[in-house]
This record gives sequence, structure tokens and C-alpha cells, in this order.
Amino acid sequence: QVQLAESGGGLVQAGDSLRLSCAASGGTFNPYIVGWFRQAPGKEREFVAHINWRGDTTYYADSVKGRFTISRDSAKNTVYLQMNSLKPEDTAVYYCATTGNLGVVVTPQRYANWGQGTQVTVSS
Repeated sequence: QVQLAESGGGLVQAGDSLRLSCAASGGTFNPYIVGWFRQAPGKEREFVAHINWRGDTTYYADSVKGRFTISRDSAKNTVYLQMNSLKPEDTAVYYCATTGNLGVVVTPQRYANWGQGTQVTVSS
């Protein structure tokens, strides 16, 4: 099974940017959809964005559309989440995950393989 490792989290101020990385080892993202999710304390894990294995199809949650961009570098076996104009409500642990399902896949239960997460904290 492909191992996923997130990195790039940190403490920033509102309006700042961060870029998260999800690196795959022991395999590639082909042919999976790679998704980013986040979970704030006391809240359920929620969908943020996903990208298909070719990198030509993306989908975003309404709450991040226009601020976040998901992309992939096949040569580096890495998927990125560029987060701009961060808000305090973006504070959460961010996870990447893969699914073999097709189409729009926003339910965490449909993702079988998860990383350990990286903390993002946005201060006001």
C-alpha cells in the first residue's frame, strides 16, 4: 500500500498563505484520486479538494473555492494544496488520502488510505 506523508503545516496569520505537500512512497498515485480533508477540534472531518491521477480534473469545497488550489507533480510523486487568503476558520489538521472511486468523491469513508496529517493554525 502506498504510504502518504503530509507536510507544510504551521502557524500563520489571517491573510497569509501556506503550501501543503502530500508525498507518496512505496508506489504512485496512479490511478487514484487524491483528496485533501481537514478536521478541526470537535468537528467532523470535511472534504477540501481532490485531484485525479492525471492531474487534469479538480474539485473543491465551496468554502475554499477561489482560495485553495490543488495540484500534482508526477515526477515527485507529490500532491500540493496551495492555500491563500487563509482565515481562522481554516484552522484544522489537514490530511491527504487516496481513493479508487471515480467522479466527485467527497465522503471520507470512500477514501481507503490516509496520511498522518499536518496542523494548520491561522490566527486572527
